[in-house]
Amino acid sequence: MSTPLYTTTATSTGEGRAGGRATTDDGLLDLTLALPVTMGGPGGATNPEQLFAAGWASCFHSALKLVAAQRRTTIADSTVTAEVSIGKSDDGALGLSAALTVHFGAGIDQQTADDLAAGAHQVCPYSNATRGNVPVTLTTTVA
Repeated sequence: MSTPLYTTTATSTGEGRAGGRATTDDGLLDLTLALPVTMGGPGGATNPEQLFAAGWASCFHSALKLVAAQRRTTIADSTVTAEVSIGKSDDGALGLSAALTVHFGAGIDQQTADDLAAGAHQVCPYSNATRGNVPVTLTTTVA
């Protein structure tokens, strides 16, 4: 990577994902963490997978808007949902998988929607960082 455009710092304290806290250097993010009920925890607080999903969905949506603007394609009422799963592989190691669902409002055809989402997947820094490491399913829908 060449010169960074932006750098941030986050710190985890306490018990990490199992009852710790996550904060950013600017104080804008300050969260209690908890294991989800489905993983044997108490739930009731956020977890790293939720944070990752929120970051990826937001970043991918920005990439989608960028690609649409570059291709001079108007998109309305678009949303991006990132579903991030944590699970064990056959060898017992923990890993992530993801499903990205891109929804477009009226005024765009399915092929254009698919092309824009594929373009965003090539541009998005989260997609680039996880490519080859995290299995991703990309789905597009049009109203």
